Amino acid sequence: MSNMTSLERVLTTLGHKEPDRVPLFLLLTMHGAKELGMTIQEYFSRGEYVAEGQLRLRAKYGHDCLYPFFYAPVEVEAWGAEVIYHKNGPPNSGTPFIQNHNQILKLQKPNIKGNDCLEKVLKSIQILKKSVKDEAPIVGVVMSPFSLPVMQMGFDRYLELMYEQPKLFEHLMRVNEEFIVSWANAQLEAGATAITYFDPVSSTDIVPRELFLKTGFEIAKRTIARIKGPTAVHLASGRCLPVVNDIANLGTAIIGTSVLEDIGLVKSACKGKLTVLGNLNGVEMCRWTKVDAEIAVKEAISKAAPGGGFILSDNHGEIPFLVEDEILMTIAETVRRYGRYPIKK
Repeated sequence: MSNMTSLERVLTTLGHKEPDRVPLFLLLTMHGAKELGMTIQEYFSRGEYVAEGQLRLRAKYGHDCLYPFFYAPVEVEAWGAEVIYHKNGPPNSGTPFIQNHNQILKLQKPNIKGNDCLEKVLKSIQILKKSVKDEAPIVGVVMSPFSLPVMQMGFDRYLELMYEQPKLFEHLMRVNEEFIVSWANAQLEAGATAITYFDPVSSTDIVPRELFLKTGFEIAKRTIARIKGPTAVHLASGRCLPVVNDIANLGTAIIGTSVLEDIGLVKSACKGKLTVLGNLNGVEMCRWTKVDAEIAVKEAISKAAPGGGFILSDNHGEIPFLVEDEILMTIAETVRRYGRYPIKK
C-alpha cells in the first residue's frame, strides 16, 4: 500500500480498516517550549509560538496529528480564574472562582470573541490549518461541562453539589454546556478537524455508572450533538471499559483508554463501534529506557492494531514535559518499523 497522508491514515483507521501503518498521536503540549528555547509560560503567551512549536514537533517526530491544546485551565481562565505556571509541568488552575453555591445562579458563559486566552488558541489553530491544510488532523480540545466544575469550584464542593443540590447542579451544567458548545464550534471554525471531549469525572473511577448515566452521559449526549464536527471522548487516564457501550451511543468516533486497562480487551469491546486511542503510560514514560519504549509500543500494536480502529497514543492526553526527546523518537521509530500493516504477531 502506498504511503498515506496522516489524515488519510487516521480516516482509514476510523473506518475500522487497515491503513498503511498504525497512526501515532504524540499528544505533546509543552515540548514546543523546548523547541523554541522558551519557558512554558512564555511559550503559551502567544498562539504563534504554539503553532510553531507544534509544526516543529511534527517535523521532528513524524507523528500524525497537530495538537494546539494549551492547558486545561484555559477554560476557567476564560471566566477570569487564575492560572499557576510551573517550570517543568502543565499550568494548573488556582483558587476556584465559585466559592459558594449562590454564585452559580449568577453565572454567565464567557464570550469567545475578545477573550484573550481563548483567542490565542484559535490563532494557533488558524496558523496550523493554513500550514497543513488537509494533510494532517488538527485536534481541538474542550473540557466536558460535567468535568469543568472540578476547576470552577473544587472537587469536594462539586461532589456535594452533584449529590445534594440537583437544581443548582442542573443550572451549572446548562451554563457550561452553552460555553463548551460555542468553544468547540469556534475551534472547528478556526480549522480544527475534530474535538476531543475530555471527561475524567465520567470515568467509573470517579462516579459509579448508574450516576454517570443520569449525569455525565446525558450531558455528553446533549453537548456532543451540538458540536459541528467529529469528536473523541477521553476520560483522561480513567477506566473506560465499564462505559464503552454507553460512550459508543454518544455518536463519538474515538475513545481514550486508561493504562489501568488491557488494551486488547478494550479493543475487543470497541470493535466496529469506536476507534481506540491509547494507552502508553505517560508517567512511566518519564523513566523509560529506549528498550522500555520499544517493548511498550510493540505490545500495544500487537494487541490493538490488527483490523484498524486503533491510534497509538499516551493514556492521559498529554505527554509529561519531563519525557526525553530520545524516548519520543524511539516511540515514533518503533511505530514506523513495527506498525506497518499487515501487523506481524
